[in-house]
Amino acid sequence: MRRITGVILAVLLIGGVVAAVVAGRQTGDEGTATKTVRAVIGSEKAAFFADADVVQALAAKGYTVRAETSGSWAMEELDLGGYDLAFPSSQAPADELAEKYGVREPLPRPFYSPLVVVAHGAAAEVLAANGIAMLDRSRGGTLRMGAFLDAARADRTWQQLKGAGEHGELTGTLYIASTDPETSNSGALYLAAASYVANGNRVVASTADVERTAPLMRTLVQVQGAQKSSSDAAFRDFTSGVGDPLVLVYESQVSALLREGGDSVADMTVLYPDTTATSDHTVVPLTEPGRALGDLLTGDPELRRLAVRHGFRPQGATGEFTRATEAHTAFLNQQLTGVRQAPVPTYEVLRDMARRARG
Repeated sequence: MRRITGVILAVLLIGGVVAAVVAGRQTGDEGTATKTVRAVIGSEKAAFFADADVVQALAAKGYTVRAETSGSWAMEELDLGGYDLAFPSSQAPADELAEKYGVREPLPRPFYSPLVVVAHGAAAEVLAANGIAMLDRSRGGTLRMGAFLDAARADRTWQQLKGAGEHGELTGTLYIASTDPETSNSGALYLAAASYVANGNRVVASTADVERTAPLMRTLVQVQGAQKSSSDAAFRDFTSGVGDPLVLVYESQVSALLREGGDSVADMTVLYPDTTATSDHTVVPLTEPGRALGDLLTGDPELRRLAVRHGFRPQGATGEFTRATEAHTAFLNQQLTGVRQAPVPTYEVLRDMARRARG
């Protein structure tokens, strides 16, 4: 009872666990599954584990997964006693958790997703007219990170950009809406990519590097005001037409939405930053059943297929993602052509950057 109370208090204090998702059937399949695995996961994977087909595929292999969501960078503050695995959205928090709990390497990395910027059509066209983006697909293109950061340093407004006057909705300071970098993986990776470019295409690795890039990182974050704790919430706002004109999300969210279709993609352009960071979804096994599940997610063909259905890129094979997204090449850069992956700073450095950026 004391341990349960401690977990609840930690959740209330941190605010990182936003929902509980039970990935298990309430009827026959629970009898089929022989192992119940408790997991704390990044919120962007909640829909995957709640998918009835994923539940069935796991039950066929003898597993029921009970998953609770948390910000990836908030997991380090949780008491994970009694859990079988943690499943943050990138390698840096996973490595920190592995060290904290003495988890042996290698850590399973079933799938990944690069960060992209979704833009309303008018916003994308204005960025392109001002050299900040290149539109090389009918519904997508490339965000030139260097040019965007130059505009951020200068506190450029939309009204100062050529062509923006024709679009009354484009007003105020030019910025990309991102999540809170102190608790959310996508927000932290945004700082990783931006700081790499700002640091002369070198990973931020020292106190001097952090101090040199801190003013710009602070500008990128503080101009947004209150930030959301989850990229899911920001993406839902964008697709409903009430969000910011530029929003940082995972490609997996875009890909999954395109598969669903509908009017929510009617005014969406997908910009791949020419320098971005990739979200390597990494399992931190805390028990042997947790490691077995991580290996299953990595290697099982059916679970890999279902991961692609939810927009993720399985590790080790690009063909699966390419074939599944053939109908959406107007939006998606399937081969990530012209996209450079920025190295991610260490956990300690990125934490320091996030604290300074938040002020």
